[in-house]
Amino acid sequence: MLRVALALLAFLVPGMALAQAVQCSPPAQMPRPRPVQPGTGEAGRIMPIGSYTLALSWSPQYCSTARGSDSAFQCKGRNGRFGFVLHGLWPDGVGRTWPQFCRKADLLPREVIRQNLCMTPSAQLLQHEWAKHGTCMASKPELYFDLARAFYQSMRFPDMAALARRDNLTVGQFTDAFVRANRRLRPDMIRVRTTRGNWLSEIWICMDRALEFARCPAGKDGAKGAAYLRIEPGPAMPRPSPARQAPVTPARKPGLILNLDPNTQPLKNGGR
Repeated sequence: MLRVALALLAFLVPGMALAQAVQCSPPAQMPRPRPVQPGTGEAGRIMPIGSYTLALSWSPQYCSTARGSDSAFQCKGRNGRFGFVLHGLWPDGVGRTWPQFCRKADLLPREVIRQNLCMTPSAQLLQHEWAKHGTCMASKPELYFDLARAFYQSMRFPDMAALARRDNLTVGQFTDAFVRANRRLRPDMIRVRTTRGNWLSEIWICMDRALEFARCPAGKDGAKGAAYLRIEPGPAMPRPSPARQAPVTPARKPGLILNLDPNTQPLKNGGR
């Protein structure tokens, strides 16, 4: 059984993940998500993990079209104002298929939601990420979200307000700005995802099976570097001084033990 030991970043303490939140005050009563089951065409798949994706969503773009109660905390502005938020940490397979819904997922404990609601500002999305992706990576949701939060909080971001004001900004120029903010990344480790109209939607950061940043594999496509990119303006984000920036990747030492190989968890019928 493959077991990988990972320690959280030195600055990661119990409580709210505030990276990329101008302000975030959790509600007194934690929202309760609905159970998440595989949808049509989303049967559970247990298979070896070949790589990982850290998916960061640009919240202002999502909120420009979002409707419904599930998006209220993220988009109404009463409890928080957000820039980049964590969509998820996803295990990828080898090739174009990936593991998903590896076992039954109970509802997340309120404390897990409380600790991560300012990182992923939707209790329903947190439940979905645990059910679809986390169950293929860790035995408990606390371990999965601790790992995801460590990588999320290690990210640094360019001046998004300045980039949003630029005329004729290209995907390649945006990627270069992101790389300058995160020195251990290269442009070929990042995929930029856009909506109709070339609006920035998400950034996918690629990692290998050892959770090291790596060149994105074939088939993980994004917008072309020469394409123009539009950015929905968002809140002015605090910019930490270089001297206080944390390492780009979590330090590795014994501490947080995760089972990262769902291939060791056989299906009840003995198949894959």
